[in-house]
Amino acid sequence: MTDKNGREPAASRLSLIGAALAAAALGFAAVYVTQGGPDNEKGAEKSVAAEAAPAKPAEAGAGGGDSLVAFVRKSPPVELANVSFSDEAGAAKTLTDFKGKVVLLNLWATWCLPCRHEMPSLDRLQKEMGSDQFEVVALSLDRAGKDAARKFFDEIRIANLKLYIDPTMKAGNGLRAVGMPTTILIGKDGKELGRLPGPAEWDVPAAKALIAEALR
Repeated sequence: MTDKNGREPAASRLSLIGAALAAAALGFAAVYVTQGGPDNEKGAEKSVAAEAAPAKPAEAGAGGGDSLVAFVRKSPPVELANVSFSDEAGAAKTLTDFKGKVVLLNLWATWCLPCRHEMPSLDRLQKEMGSDQFEVVALSLDRAGKDAARKFFDEIRIANLKLYIDPTMKAGNGLRAVGMPTTILIGKDGKELGRLPGPAEWDVPAAKALIAEALR
C-alpha cells in the first residue's frame, strides 16, 4: 500500500529490508559456521585469527574437484599444536598418537549444519581408504559432549568413523581454526600438508587423489 504521495509506508519498507538481511545471513551460515554455537557456555575462548596461507590452492582436478577449490597447501608442511582430546571411551588422545599415518582431521560440531551435510562423505572416504596408514579423524568441538556427538552420528548413520571429542573447544583454537567445519590434512610426520575451511565432498576423485599423494 502507498500513501497519497505514492510512497510506501516506512513499516513496509523496513519489513522488506529486514527480510533481505535475514536471508543473506542464513545463506552465509549455510556455507561456513564460526566457532561458538548456541550450546557454548558464556566466556568460551574465541578462536584466533587464521594463519596467513603461504601456498597456492590445490588444483581442482577432474571429478568433483570443485569442492576442494578452497584447499590450501602448506609448502613446506608446517608444525601443528599437539592438541588434546578424547575418544568415545574417554581415553586421552593427542595428535602425536596418530604419527606414522596420514590423517584427515575434521573439526565439527553438532549445531553446525554444513558439518551434517559433509560428514557422510567423510564416512564414505574412511570406509574406502581407511587403513593402518590413513584415518579420517572426526573431532567434535562441542560443549554438549559425547552423548550429543553420538546422537548426531546415529541420526545421519555414520558407521565407519570413530568418535573423538573435545568439549573444551581448545583444540580448535590450538589448530587456528576460525570456523567449522575445518579439515586439515596431516602427513605421517605429524605436519600439516594443507587445510580446507568450510564443507566439501571428501569422497570425490580429487579428494582421493589428494590422500593418495600424501600416502606416497
